[in-house]
Amino acid sequence: MEHEIRYRMPAEWERQRAVMLTWPHANTDWQPYLDDINRTMTEVAKAIAHHEDVLIVAPFESDVPEEVRQLENVYVFNCPTDDTWSRDHGPVTLLGGEKPLWLDFQFNGWGKKFPADYDNCITSKLWSLTSFFDEVDYENHNDFVLEGGSIESDGKGTIFTTSCCLLAPNRNQRPVESHGDGRDAKEVGNAYQPLTQAEIELELKRRLRAERIVWLNTKPLPGDDTDGHIDTLLRCAPNDTLLYVPQLEEEVSRLRTLDGKPYRLITLPTPHPIIEDGEQLPATYANFLIINGAVIMPTYGQPEHDNEAVRLIGEAFPECNIIPIDSRTIIRQHGSIHCMTMQIYK
Repeated sequence: MEHEIRYRMPAEWERQRAVMLTWPHANTDWQPYLDDINRTMTEVAKAIAHHEDVLIVAPFESDVPEEVRQLENVYVFNCPTDDTWSRDHGPVTLLGGEKPLWLDFQFNGWGKKFPADYDNCITSKLWSLTSFFDEVDYENHNDFVLEGGSIESDGKGTIFTTSCCLLAPNRNQRPVESHGDGRDAKEVGNAYQPLTQAEIELELKRRLRAERIVWLNTKPLPGDDTDGHIDTLLRCAPNDTLLYVPQLEEEVSRLRTLDGKPYRLITLPTPHPIIEDGEQLPATYANFLIINGAVIMPTYGQPEHDNEAVRLIGEAFPECNIIPIDSRTIIRQHGSIHCMTMQIYK
């Protein structure tokens, strides 16, 4: 009998090969402040490049600033793109075999809110068109909608997610066959309904090779058009540590590890509301990126809260260099540093 590979989704702090960035360009929603986001992305790319490779996806080489292209361990891959949120259209990696395994899920613009046809093809093109990824296996999961920002792994078989996102409309739906009166569902304009939480949980366990799924039943942050990604709310750290936003306090206090022990809990501060055009933006300190030997974390021009977040994240990652980067431009498009990045494992 052929031996079945025991894959698992790694924790983000495990050894990485590179971080993927999908670069902003003039044909995206970043166009009104393209210079500002280029400066912020350049700062992010330089910080990553000090620790590991940077893989940049962009329609044209010229979309990427020359000072970034000239960095020693930066690699640019030309590919059409709709937007810049690598976390949600990049590969989800599993480890356990001789090679890392890329899972390529369907990305449909957070429930068909935004165009995503180009972004949905990026992972398959990277895997099939470049020799850089010869040492990677690949599975196509384009029959299932799943964004990387909606799942968080502790590396030990537990996946955290939110019901508000994974049960939201226009992600994973099935046809409604009948309304009980003989009419086809399409005749009454209501042809599909979301999969149930139990059905989605089975799919997550099967596809991610997870032992359990922990569902959080909170509301999304104000201004979050992902419907409540977990990486805006709760993050895992070594030694069974959870960092989370204050609104999760009661729910998180009841959680236990797979072996029944309480988690070490760290409550992150909440930034003062940041308003643009009358709308609150989803500023959160949970949206940090863990790389080899460092954590790149967002700040929001609020020294009291920013400094406290630096201290707390440093407590969770005592062996890492904490790198704060002003992310006020990034959140103008309703995401932050973790949303714009996706780690690639060895």
